[in-house]
Amino acid sequence: MTERVRIMRAGEWAHPVRPARREVLSALPELEAGRPPLLFVPGFGHGAWAFAEHWLEHTARRGFPAYAMSLRGHGGSEPAPDATLRAYAHDVTQVAASLPRQAVLVGHGAGALVVRHALARYPARAAVLVAPVLGDWRTLGTALRRNPAGTLPALVGGGLRLSRRQLFSPELADAEARRYVSRLGRAGRRAQWQLLTHRAPEPAVGDPPVLVLGSPDDRVLPPVALTRAARRHGGAPLLFPGMGHDLMLDARWREPIDAILDWLEKEHPAV
Repeated sequence: MTERVRIMRAGEWAHPVRPARREVLSALPELEAGRPPLLFVPGFGHGAWAFAEHWLEHTARRGFPAYAMSLRGHGGSEPAPDATLRAYAHDVTQVAASLPRQAVLVGHGAGALVVRHALARYPARAAVLVAPVLGDWRTLGTALRRNPAGTLPALVGGGLRLSRRQLFSPELADAEARRYVSRLGRAGRRAQWQLLTHRAPEPAVGDPPVLVLGSPDDRVLPPVALTRAARRHGGAPLLFPGMGHDLMLDARWREPIDAILDWLEKEHPAV
C-alpha cells in the first residue's frame, strides 16, 4: 500500500507564511558521536526557556545535540499576535531543516499538535509527544472544569491563563513554580481558537516512530487523551504518576527526559 503524501499545497504557495525571527537555544555534547539532534517545541505560552532550565543540558550530557525553539510570538521570538497553527508548523519545519542532521521532534502540550502538523512537511527521524494537547472538545471541557477563570477568556480572543496547580505537582517548590508561571506568555488569538477547530494533521512523511508520554495526574488534559494520542501511533502512553503538565519543569524532571533518551537508544537504535 502506497502512502499518499502531498507534494504541492496551492494555498500555501499562493499565501506563504510571513517570515519571522525565531529564538533557538542549544546545548551540544562534548564529543560528537553522530547522534541525531533533538528539537524541543514548547506549548502555547511557553518558550525555549522551558527546556533550557533542565532538559537541554541533560540531553547534551547524554550525548545528543539539543535545541529548543520559541514559536513566533513566544519567548525571545518575534511578536506575532495573529499567528496561526500553520505559521507555528512552518517555524518548526524551518528550524528543523536548518539543523546539521535529520532531527527528532519533541513537542510539549499544544506544541505536540504543532509537531504533528510539521511531520507532514519534515521527514523527522522520530517524534515525541509530551503531555500532548491535540485539540478536542473533551480537553476543553477538562480545562473549563478545572480552570474556568483562565480558560474562558481564550474562547473570546483573550489569553489562556494556566495556574500553578495545573502545571506542577505539589513537590515543586512554590518559589520555583511562581517563577515559571510568571514567564508564561500567550499564543496568537487565531492559533488558540484553531487548537479546537483545526483539521486533522496530514500523514507524516516517512512514518517515523512516535512516543507519547505524560502524567495521569495532569490537570490540563484528561488521562484518556494520552491513551487516544498513543493509539493513533500504534502504542500505549508512557506514564509518570504524580507529575504535573509541565514535565520538563516539575520536580522530577529527569524521569521523563531519561525515558525519552532511553527509548531513542534502545527501542530505535537506528536513530
